[in-house]
Amino acid sequence: MTKILLILHVLAAVIAVGPVTVAGSMFPAAVRRATGPSDGKEAVAAVRLLHRICRVYAVVGLAVPVFGFATAGSLHVLGTPWLVVSIVLTGLAALVLALLILPAQETVLADLTRTDSGAATAAARLEPARIRRLAMLTGTFNLLWATVTVLMIVRPGSTTGV
Repeated sequence: MTKILLILHVLAAVIAVGPVTVAGSMFPAAVRRATGPSDGKEAVAAVRLLHRICRVYAVVGLAVPVFGFATAGSLHVLGTPWLVVSIVLTGLAALVLALLILPAQETVLADLTRTDSGAATAAARLEPARIRRLAMLTGTFNLLWATVTVLMIVRPGSTTGV
């Protein structure tokens, strides 16, 4: 049963966190394109799609800690320091995504899609500092997940012998 839980945990992490990481990273550049001189409708559609991917896969990502706790319980490692650190970092990543990245994306998307705005007006509302901050937050989210991934692979004190 432990192997099945571990497989489900890893699959959930790859399937859920991967798309959020990629779509979130692409979002700021897509916003820059949408506020540029090009055809705004296709660019705004791309921004909308990237936000939807982030939002949907964030919910799907809730399976990662569920399977993670089940796996850790079956391995009897719930109190180990590397796992506690991983849990804290996962919680921080979830908070950054839920409380900072997704709301910022929603605000940006709302500014882009206001009916009274052309590309020039949207560009004026979306100052570069906002987009850079969103890119930084996404980078922070990605770094937190990369750290958790390393901890899950290296597992200090592991008995695997690797």
